[in-house]
Amino acid sequence: EELLPEATQGLNVSADPAQRAIVGLSSGGACAFNAAWERPDAFGKVVSHCGSFVAIRGAHQLATAVRRGSSKALKVFLQTGEHDLNIVFGDWVQASSDLASALAYRGIEHRLVVGSGGHSLRHGGAIFADTLRWLWSENTP
Repeated sequence: EELLPEATQGLNVSADPAQRAIVGLSSGGACAFNAAWERPDAFGKVVSHCGSFVAIRGAHQLATAVRRGSSKALKVFLQTGEHDLNIVFGDWVQASSDLASALAYRGIEHRLVVGSGGHSLRHGGAIFADTLRWLWSENTP
């Protein structure tokens, strides 16, 4: 209620959540997804690059929250690298796959793209234009 009016003041930004995206990298990717999951009235599209959907600040519980929750009007793009982190907090590739599976279970439109890199924005940045085209496409295969 406080941040969005301040951030968009004086800008021509749609109030329609279907026309708004939130984007994040690593823990920011998990936060972006969580923001849209909790506030689908504010954000209808999500981009998560190398999202930390692992045991950091409860992000490992997001896939379960999706499975147990109701379907929401979201469109979610998940990107990670096959050499992303696999450390004490969890396996980033597996965690992204688990979230994608939960989104499929709920019937939420999503795409998971696993590149050949690691925990960086190199792959996500390289495909970002295509990511945005997919997010705003009305009919996706």
